[in-house]
Amino acid sequence: MALSAEQVDAILRQARAAKVASRALAVLGPDRRNEALRAIMDALWADRAAILAANTEDVASARAAGEAASRVDRLILNERRMEQMMESLRQVMELPDPVGHVDAAWTRPGGLRIERVRVPFGVIAIIYESRPNVTVDAAALALKTGNAVVLRGGKEALRSNAALVAAMQAGLARAGMPEKAVQLVTATDRDSVDVVIRAKGLVDLAIPRGGAGLIARVVERALVPVIETGVGNCHVYVDRAADLDMAEAIVINAKVQRPSVCNAAETLLVHQAVAEAFLPRVARALAERGVEIRACPRTLAVLGAAGGRMERVVPAAEADWDTEYLDLILAVRVVDSLDEAIAHIERHGTRHSEAIVTDDPAAAEAFLARVDAAAVYHNASTRFTDGFEFGFGAEMGISTQKLHARGPMGLPELTTYKYVVRGTGQVRG
Repeated sequence: MALSAEQVDAILRQARAAKVASRALAVLGPDRRNEALRAIMDALWADRAAILAANTEDVASARAAGEAASRVDRLILNERRMEQMMESLRQVMELPDPVGHVDAAWTRPGGLRIERVRVPFGVIAIIYESRPNVTVDAAALALKTGNAVVLRGGKEALRSNAALVAAMQAGLARAGMPEKAVQLVTATDRDSVDVVIRAKGLVDLAIPRGGAGLIARVVERALVPVIETGVGNCHVYVDRAADLDMAEAIVINAKVQRPSVCNAAETLLVHQAVAEAFLPRVARALAERGVEIRACPRTLAVLGAAGGRMERVVPAAEADWDTEYLDLILAVRVVDSLDEAIAHIERHGTRHSEAIVTDDPAAAEAFLARVDAAAVYHNASTRFTDGFEFGFGAEMGISTQKLHARGPMGLPELTTYKYVVRGTGQVRG
């Protein structure tokens, strides 16, 4: 069903209100912006019972609709996750404020003094799915950098998001801040996304976070600038020189620790020299944790010869190498060389996060240098591609593009710059 004219007008009014609020935020000093974050943190914690009650309704609706367990997990808030929100807000408050930072300064021969200074974008629109913690992370990062934010979450988290935004707006109001700096679009029709991302002059930047379909829609239809966050078809490559105990631990963590997120591993590549030693043990460990393996013919042959359990092992189809499962499923392929592993990643990867497990420094450095991704790892899990883990406090998303921002987007990536030029009456001849 298309949006009514009244619904479109309501969304545009929210964007205009955010634009007005952004002008007030831009001239606040860092202490005042931290006051806003402190007020938000206090309000969220004080209102946590109402927030968790709203979330319980969202989770019940998702389960009743038959949503997969991995998608429900992305939706759940609980006391522990609320505590993690508070810690994320504290970390953001403690981070250096990039607004007003002078990136470079120089004086021209005629006496002009030129500075390149960090400034807010203005209004940032975040289009996202499922995860209500994004609501708080996005608002916190935007406010810290002097930006207003327009949030358009998924319908599955609407009650949770509404409760979170109501608490944040109340906190801002109590602190004497522009409460309309945080806006939630409650229309859940897909057309509401188009209204937000086509609001030229009101929205300065759009950032989509979610599945491939959502991201493609935003990229293809937006009239405002977009930072494309990526689908995470992430790989772990176990090299011929890998410590197999380490490799097993990394593979299990990368796949199982939280399979529903974009930095979870979706494909395991194993060098043929260690396939017979490694595949049966890692397959057992994965099966014990409920993981289904989509296996290439060589993987099937190794596992069959080992005589292990095969009930969670099925032949891989070609599409499996390109699939972001976001679930307890892992594609597994045997490769003959480091070059073949890198070629596979080049063909099927999404430029998100890629890992090699090896004790061979030359192989590690070749992988790190040649693999084209936002984050590349040696002997560590892909699960670390995260703003919190990188020390950014939180993240606005993980960019897989190469212009302006790449990888977890923290505070600096939410600013642009302008040139401030001071003279003493100079005119150009």
